Amino acid sequence: MTMTFTRLPLAAAALAGLFALAGCQTTDMQLGSQGAKTVATGSAAGTATADANSQLERCSSPLGTVSLTENQSAGWYTVLRDEYKLPPTATLLRLLVQQSNCFVVVERGAAGMNAMGRERALMESGEMRKGSNYGKGQLVAADYGLSPEIVFSNSDAGEMGAALGGLVGGRYGSMIGRVGGSLKTKEASTLLTLVDQRSGVQIAAAEGSASKTDFAGLGALGGASAAGRIGGYVNTPQGKVIAAAFMDSFNQMVRSLREYKAQTVDGQGLGGGGRLAVDGAAGPSDTNAPGAQSVKGKRRR
Repeated sequence: MTMTFTRLPLAAAALAGLFALAGCQTTDMQLGSQGAKTVATGSAAGTATADANSQLERCSSPLGTVSLTENQSAGWYTVLRDEYKLPPTATLLRLLVQQSNCFVVVERGAAGMNAMGRERALMESGEMRKGSNYGKGQLVAADYGLSPEIVFSNSDAGEMGAALGGLVGGRYGSMIGRVGGSLKTKEASTLLTLVDQRSGVQIAAAEGSASKTDFAGLGALGGASAAGRIGGYVNTPQGKVIAAAFMDSFNQMVRSLREYKAQTVDGQGLGGGGRLAVDGAAGPSDTNAPGAQSVKGKRRR
């Protein structure tokens, strides 16, 4: 069997590069490994941060308090939990928001609220030592609610592998085509909305996106044993892409909030009927819900 000299160097170079990647493996535990991180890195404690992502937008002082309101009955959340086995997005957003210093995060999650309730129940039962001070009037109100949403998308890059295989040709081209066909581009688009908790008015909304291409099946080159060694190394988790998309949307929201000006309805005020009046409709000042007094005045029969 013969192979043209023009194809042989190209095939050898391509296979050498792929096998070099396949041979990579971690032998020692790496604390703080960069390969295991998302864009949400480091820590936050009050206004202090450590090793925060340099691309995260920041505020000189907080704009108010915020709670994370995640719709866990939505379709996107089902995909996040069941297909990708990822934790709630609030876990990620808490770190990004506090590191940005744009808001003070308050606990409103079910687990956290239950934990606080248990401490108060223990106090009321008399089991806590003197001075524990879990009395009423200490919880901080949430000025705003931050709601996340995700749109998932995965696209194959198999066409790239087919093109490479066709260029090389022969047995080597077939092998390269199969490996190239396992290229996967993971994409995610996210949306964040910020709502004023007292009025119910939406303050801001921002979209974000991210994508990452990785080899989904490079281990096929070296058989089952090679796949077992490198599988975790060459696969990029969807969670990393989602984290990047959320940071992108949060950054865009912060940029808009820096220039924030409240929306006003000329001559009406918010909830005052609006300027798109319907012909013959009564104005808000001419209508009201039945008052408590009229309800009380009715006798039961």
